[in-house]
Amino acid sequence: MKNFNSDSSSALSRFAKDKRLRTERTTKTRDERRETRDFRSNERPKRASFNPNFTDDNRPKRGVENGKSFKTRDERRETRDAFNPKGKGFNTGRKSEGARKPFGKSEGYKGKSAGYKGKPTAERSYPKYNPNKVTGEIRLNRFVAQSGLCSRREADDFIAAGLVSVNGVIVTELGTKVKPTDVVKFNDERLQGEKNVYLVLNKPKGYVTTLEDDHAEKTVMELVKNACKERIYPVGRLDKNSLGLLLFTNDGDITRQLTHPSLRKKKIYEVTLDKALTRADFEQLAEGITLEDGDIYFDEISYIKDDKKSVGVEIHSGRNRIVRRMFEHLGYKVTKLDRVYYAGLTKKNLKRGAWRFLTSDEVARLKAGRYE
Repeated sequence: MKNFNSDSSSALSRFAKDKRLRTERTTKTRDERRETRDFRSNERPKRASFNPNFTDDNRPKRGVENGKSFKTRDERRETRDAFNPKGKGFNTGRKSEGARKPFGKSEGYKGKSAGYKGKPTAERSYPKYNPNKVTGEIRLNRFVAQSGLCSRREADDFIAAGLVSVNGVIVTELGTKVKPTDVVKFNDERLQGEKNVYLVLNKPKGYVTTLEDDHAEKTVMELVKNACKERIYPVGRLDKNSLGLLLFTNDGDITRQLTHPSLRKKKIYEVTLDKALTRADFEQLAEGITLEDGDIYFDEISYIKDDKKSVGVEIHSGRNRIVRRMFEHLGYKVTKLDRVYYAGLTKKNLKRGAWRFLTSDEVARLKAGRYE
């Protein structure tokens, strides 16, 4: 057996994985490394330029080019330290040793942009965005509709009849634009522009989705009549016997976006059938069926309960009563239809017949068109 007490090799070489004899490496000082680097750089041939027209004759000289002088690195550092002796002024790079500050925010810290372009924060002012402040001109019928008096179409009729005045002058021309500072009156009563309101309702069964209906016993407007002072209306519709999420707003732009047929919004329904859905019909609804108004299919479909009478479906189509008609086409009767998701909105933790205002994030997603 080898005697390690008399072995002259180092412990590292004896127990290293590669079993190779390790030799000690002498660490060079910083000055020695610099001398080696300079020696090698002097011997290394200069690389030719990729530009054939770039020769020694027209190569720019360090410090002067086209009659314009350039400072060296040391000169630039001296200028910076002279201007910035205590770390104030331009934040143009690393401070000198004498100008360094202790770690942490100093007294009077204004943020990273405090010294931007050498101008203190106190001297600069930024305009603050106010979402409730209307800027620019808008159409007169839109202003009248936003006041909660009527719809835009009804406002056109009032304007044509000479019932609306702007700054004391009766206006009958359609398409007239007004400023937020103008005085708009309807029958000598001044109209005030109202803020946009957005809320969702968990619609119960037996309510008709309409503003007014003489033949309807109950409408959804009765459930939200005390929600706000603004004149709001439902976006889209749900059948009388359908349940679930229903959006209300007075924002005409959002209403047009959500109801336009070209912009397909995702809707998720919980459907309860009178009998179990067979696997063959399940596959057929996913692949597509043909109705009187064209081909249609569910984007997603899945069983919810073991009895296979309750299924969840996802669809983007906005056709009238499309979910009920698809199941009726295959011989099923829908006993319950509950919309749980619409255009990025849900009715989570919202009791049947209750409503809530949308959050700022939900409103921002609607305006940005991020419905998924």
